Amino acid sequence: MTRSTVFAPFDLIEGDRKRGIVLVADHARRDLPDEYGDLGLPAAEFERHIAYDIGVEAVTRELAARLDAPAVLATFSRLLIDPNRGEDDPTLVRQLYDGTIIAANYPLSPEEREKRLERFYRPYHDAVAAMIASVAEASGRAPFIFSVHSFTPSMQGIDRPWHAGVLWDLDDRAPRPLIDMLAADEKLVVGDNEPYDGALRGDSMFKHAIVNGFAHALIEIRQDLIANPNQAAAWAGRLAPIVDAINQRPDIHEVRHFGSRTGPL
Repeated sequence: MTRSTVFAPFDLIEGDRKRGIVLVADHARRDLPDEYGDLGLPAAEFERHIAYDIGVEAVTRELAARLDAPAVLATFSRLLIDPNRGEDDPTLVRQLYDGTIIAANYPLSPEEREKRLERFYRPYHDAVAAMIASVAEASGRAPFIFSVHSFTPSMQGIDRPWHAGVLWDLDDRAPRPLIDMLAADEKLVVGDNEPYDGALRGDSMFKHAIVNGFAHALIEIRQDLIANPNQAAAWAGRLAPIVDAINQRPDIHEVRHFGSRTGPL
């Protein structure tokens, strides 16, 4: 974890915007601005999944390099505010997460909540939206948005058998071929909307892809499989040709509105 008095809430990775791909990593980093200290937590808590998605930054950077695709990474810890939640989601700023009480978030005043939205959450989402618009303009077509996350090997004492999971709502243009191509490797156990359901109103894919009719997919990779640089590079190498193949499908770059299982858009 790093802290700084001058804090940028996002990091941009440049790539060929004409390719029509945007990579997104909501939980890539665990950094905090200096004014927030350690949120009242011991340093060990920032080594855990509650602070960030372990391995995702390395996978995203390597995948961006292999695809020559631009990416947007959130730099702040999800313990400060979670960019993959809607502004009205009760878990936007967590006070308790997987057994850990986040002291600086309890209680949280409405003024402090708004401050975090304005300084971190909204600038990150503005950067994602700007990148998507730039890629759409450069490529002359609707972009394909690919979101990278990771999950713990076990949760609340229950082992998770999946090596990776693909989360989606109703638009199956990218998730279905992604699941099929990953599952072609018989060694992989691939989850379909596992270990989480991809229909989450207000999350990043809802905000930037679903409401705009852009094809998208969110992959969750098990953290013990990408915990070191070599593992992360290997997974990026596995994903790059799959993402590239999906990007070449003719329906991927069409605006299509599928709606959401969460209700009317």
